Amino acid sequence: MANKIRTRYAPSPTGYLHIGGARTALFCYLFAKHYNGDFVFRLEDTDIERNVVGGEASQLDNLAWLGIIPDESPLKPNPKYGKYRQSEKLDVYQKLANELIDKKLAYKAYDSTEELALQHKEQEDKGVASFRYDPTWLKLSKEEIAKRDANKEYSIRLALPKNVNYDWDDLVRGKISVNSDDIGDFVIVKSDGYPTYNFAVVVDDHQMEITNVLRGEEHITNTPKQLAIYKAFNWTPPIFGHLTIITNMEGKKLSKRDKSLKQFIEDYKNEGYCPEAIFNFLALLGWTAADASEIMSKEELIKKFDPSRLSKSPSKFDIVKMEWFSKQYLKKIPNEELIKKLNLKNDEWSNVYVETYKQHCATILELKNDLKLYTNVKSKLDIPFETNDVVKHFYNLIKNQEFTIENIQKTIEQVKNDLKVSGKNLFMPIRIATTYEEHGPELAKAIYLFGQKAVLERLKKWS
Repeated sequence: MANKIRTRYAPSPTGYLHIGGARTALFCYLFAKHYNGDFVFRLEDTDIERNVVGGEASQLDNLAWLGIIPDESPLKPNPKYGKYRQSEKLDVYQKLANELIDKKLAYKAYDSTEELALQHKEQEDKGVASFRYDPTWLKLSKEEIAKRDANKEYSIRLALPKNVNYDWDDLVRGKISVNSDDIGDFVIVKSDGYPTYNFAVVVDDHQMEITNVLRGEEHITNTPKQLAIYKAFNWTPPIFGHLTIITNMEGKKLSKRDKSLKQFIEDYKNEGYCPEAIFNFLALLGWTAADASEIMSKEELIKKFDPSRLSKSPSKFDIVKMEWFSKQYLKKIPNEELIKKLNLKNDEWSNVYVETYKQHCATILELKNDLKLYTNVKSKLDIPFETNDVVKHFYNLIKNQEFTIENIQKTIEQVKNDLKVSGKNLFMPIRIATTYEEHGPELAKAIYLFGQKAVLERLKKWS
């Protein structure tokens, strides 16, 4: 690719970083980095009423937690490309819209909300399936036009040519073509002076020299409108690619109202999932490596990312699979790091605890919750249990030994050999009598973690 690759992720600060947005940002990041290009973060913040306090910070903080660091952002701007928040460049959009008006490629539309509604209704009554704005519909006197113009009571619409095809070779979907007659003249600057999404995004992408745009499939209908704006300015458009949707396990599109799934990156961060695991998992939501590998570091994913392997089918968001990824990554974290996160003393007990439990946990929160087994020790057994010779023999052997994992294991083996008992009949009575639990990690370690005093007191009850 000749020009330096530049991709962008441009959210609105109207909410926190969602799985869908994170995946889009990730693919844009991988694409840019694979080709040694730049990944840009900018903000579409012109919908003032819907903006959320902390929305921008949440987006950037959660991207950083995932390991997606923009080369440019409102906090790290490149002066060459202007402002990185749309609200800070309203004069730029207005100036460019006026240029189009001067060239007769756009015009002021003086319709009020009520007049537009009437035009909508007329077309509906005639059986028109989808509304097409008719610039000849509104009949106003010169005096009324002058009055509305002076009061700035107008929007600005792009004057679309008749019967022109807007074609693009979509990175994900191949050739797509839409005729201008199926779009109609659309608003590029609203009556409040704010640019519409389609106008602002074209200006931003052009001024920031964006070469490749990856975004969700809901933007397919926006692309011909954007191509029309590029054509009006005689600018070269970027290469577009529209990612398929993410669904739940039933195949329904992810809904932010669905509370059965954690859908915001903040939730995974707070529960202590491994960010590298989420990064890895998201990369496989709609893309596969040529060698079909699954566990891949950031560096491997950057190296292997091939946009031609982006999926044409919806991706299922499988929380069980995500937890499996997190488990694989949690196992690799050094014990000292996890001990620190759990605020434990860095001693042998903590090392044994972390090493034992990190084999099965998906999150730091799980690891923390499992600690309660040892900090809030049960004083009585709440499951039916009859003592037997296995428990008595184990107690008689262990009470005189140094309390180490190795000795506990040897003692279990000795009980097995002395009483000719094995399997469930050996392990279950000892586990219940010593840990007060029916399930748990490797038995010798589970017993060791309760400490000699608690274990011997429990065993004494059964002897």
